[in-house]
Amino acid sequence: MSAARLTASRAAGLGRRRLLGGLLGLPVVAGGGLTACGNAPAARVDDGPVELSVFWWGGTKRAQATEQALRLYSQRNPRVSFRITWQSMTGYYDRLATQAVGGNVPDLFQIDDTVLTEYARRQIVLDLSRHVADRRLDLTSLPEGLARYGQVEGRTVAVAAGQSLPVLVWNADLLRRLGVPPPTGAMPWTDYIDWAARVTRAAGGRVAGTVDPSGDYRAFWHWLRSRGVELYQDRQLGFGSGELLDWFELWERARSDRATPGAALADQADTADPSRQGVVSGHTAVSFSWSHQFPDLQRYTDDRLGVTAFPGPAAAQWPRASMYWAGFRGTRHPDVVVDVIDFLVNDVAAGRILGQERGLNPSQAVRAAIRGTLTEPGRKQVAALAESLSGLLGPAPEPPAKGHAAVRRLLVAAAESIRSGDAGARAATSKFMARANAALAA
Repeated sequence: MSAARLTASRAAGLGRRRLLGGLLGLPVVAGGGLTACGNAPAARVDDGPVELSVFWWGGTKRAQATEQALRLYSQRNPRVSFRITWQSMTGYYDRLATQAVGGNVPDLFQIDDTVLTEYARRQIVLDLSRHVADRRLDLTSLPEGLARYGQVEGRTVAVAAGQSLPVLVWNADLLRRLGVPPPTGAMPWTDYIDWAARVTRAAGGRVAGTVDPSGDYRAFWHWLRSRGVELYQDRQLGFGSGELLDWFELWERARSDRATPGAALADQADTADPSRQGVVSGHTAVSFSWSHQFPDLQRYTDDRLGVTAFPGPAAAQWPRASMYWAGFRGTRHPDVVVDVIDFLVNDVAAGRILGQERGLNPSQAVRAAIRGTLTEPGRKQVAALAESLSGLLGPAPEPPAKGHAAVRRLLVAAAESIRSGDAGARAATSKFMARANAALAA
């Protein structure tokens, strides 16, 4: 059952603020599944029939797979049923806010790392730590870094619904026609830019070698980690103005070498819309993406695409959650919520149903069990890439700090101001640092 679509004009940040305000301002509603967000967890009401409300974002395929997996859970546990709502990512957090104001917060819902720390510190999500400790929620088959990436201040507050990798997606047919070999994973960033400039020359300027990722926080974070620096440290920026200026100047040199497209086309890559990415629109040979989005990109072009790791050392990456399952702290059925999360993560039959709609199965045991069932070439490529990198990834950092959404927007704005010529790299860096620090302190 699809939730009503919400208007795209509402900002996700506004939705998150409305959700938090709604949750923190509502009184206890008797029997409504909503409790005050104080220090005491909700009372358990697990005797008799249980109906859990579940909410996620995604498309029709994800909905069909998730509903089928939940039906399997109900077949095995007949007293448990589900009230399901799903929609696109646009307006998702607004919808959560609406549910909060109406006293109808989902028992189980999908979130991403943009809000995880904020929700945990405001005690909105269920603390799963004791369930992990007694193995009722078994995370032993998850890569260590993936399990850790669901922790805030040492507490497990969410579990990865899938694992993703930041990747380069390249147009294999285009590069073959140009006679240029594809990019290789872990090549130094400067070598990658030189490679992209070579592609532009080979194409006679009709196609640029790479998108300009100067406003892409994934690329910036990976580049920082390759230098031993984190994006965040103790709720503050983990880098200084010197690192950010170096990053912006790196891409200024790339633009001067014509490794990237013009500003208007470069700005399109800052959106999350797969159809507007340069590698499928024909404007660039390479786009930066998430590995779980690779099959979607392939659907937008008849050319054959390839995938490889970001430039820089593999140890700068870590096993990242594409998205999480989290429980509402006020749920009347916390034990059932935990059992459902464990089922979605660890059950082989559920894993076979869910496939890679949310990325690689979080459980390595499930991945191994269903590897032979993958038929789509793109998903096979992603699985092979993840396996080749599995022993090379670095330790996971803390999930992004509260205010991460604002920092992401500010990085995009700074990069676009430099590309358009509205600001120099130094001025844009100074403006970003001041505003980002203020956003994190708010």
